[in-house]
Amino acid sequence: MKIIEVNSPTTIKEFTQLPFKIYKKDENWIPHLKQDIEKVFNPKKNKAHRHGQIIRWILTDKDNNTIGRIAAFISRKEKESGGIGFFECIENKDAAFLLFNTAKEWLEKKDAKWMDGPINFGEKNMFWGLLVKNFTDQNSYSMNYNPPYYVDFFEDYGFKIYYQQFMYKRDMITPVGETFDKKHERIIQDGNYKIENVKNLTLDQIADNFRTVYNAAWGGHAHFKKMEEKTARIIMKNLKPIYDPEIIVFVYYKTKPIAFYVNIPELNEIFKYVNGNLNWLGKLIFLYHKIRKTPKTMVGIVFGVDKEYQSKGIEGAMVKWSQDHFTANTNYNETVLTWVGDFNPKMLKVCENLGAEIYRTYHTYRYLFDREKPFKRCPVIE
Repeated sequence: MKIIEVNSPTTIKEFTQLPFKIYKKDENWIPHLKQDIEKVFNPKKNKAHRHGQIIRWILTDKDNNTIGRIAAFISRKEKESGGIGFFECIENKDAAFLLFNTAKEWLEKKDAKWMDGPINFGEKNMFWGLLVKNFTDQNSYSMNYNPPYYVDFFEDYGFKIYYQQFMYKRDMITPVGETFDKKHERIIQDGNYKIENVKNLTLDQIADNFRTVYNAAWGGHAHFKKMEEKTARIIMKNLKPIYDPEIIVFVYYKTKPIAFYVNIPELNEIFKYVNGNLNWLGKLIFLYHKIRKTPKTMVGIVFGVDKEYQSKGIEGAMVKWSQDHFTANTNYNETVLTWVGDFNPKMLKVCENLGAEIYRTYHTYRYLFDREKPFKRCPVIE
């Protein structure tokens, strides 16, 4: 077997095409968009390159067939912490271990003390975690999907669970509980509160509202960085091609935005038709299915309440309003909540209170290079 660094059009193509070989008989697999993958490795499109390095390899057999791939990366902001991702491999433990060893040796030379994986070189909402439960449903957009035997690869090599990630699902038909009804009634009767979607707002207005709530909800947390106007507008600009104004909700106190519940359509219910390539044809297919409102599942990507208004029933009122509005005015029949880590018990409780159930579980693993050092799980958020 031979390790080859990916640094040419030919090796990039091999890196991109390998999953199509591994999953060719798996009807549940929906390929990631190659444009999304390549964006991670492009310094002009991924700001993580400003303070980090990334490298990737393919693995070939004696007949020069590509049988595995992996990427390794490190950030100057977290010098001790290395990462691996985009791992794919045939069912051969020697091949998998050779890929892990290659990444480990590169990270050790960069003075990393451990490697986490599989994770992304960038945002946590994409390509993060190893699927360990539910291999029978089609994968959600930007979430990893893998064969069950990958779990043995990671754990037999010596990776340990750093934290678990849970995705929740809830159907849109089942009414929310009586508690939500009461909270909604109380908030509405107050007269100062208003709950609305964003159909009548411009993209800039949505961005400004989002930034206001975001800064008020998470300000003061460790490592919090205030969101600036430019950042908020870039986020909404990126969201524009896929967003549905019916399912983005704000709560206002008088005229001040104090809470949001941001959902998007489950894009893989469209992308399964483009075969991993959003070229001109893929874009036409995407537009066709967007106009037809093909997705029947929506994905909750972020939910937040201004700290000043927490514990006042705002969350419950917003959920109740959303349930009633979405059921009456959209074609969505179920909602999926973006992953929540087991280190965040408060958000896990929110998901449970919504009546949602865990339907998919991921692991983020950590491998300590010093095998004598005690292993510690990710700290719980108090």
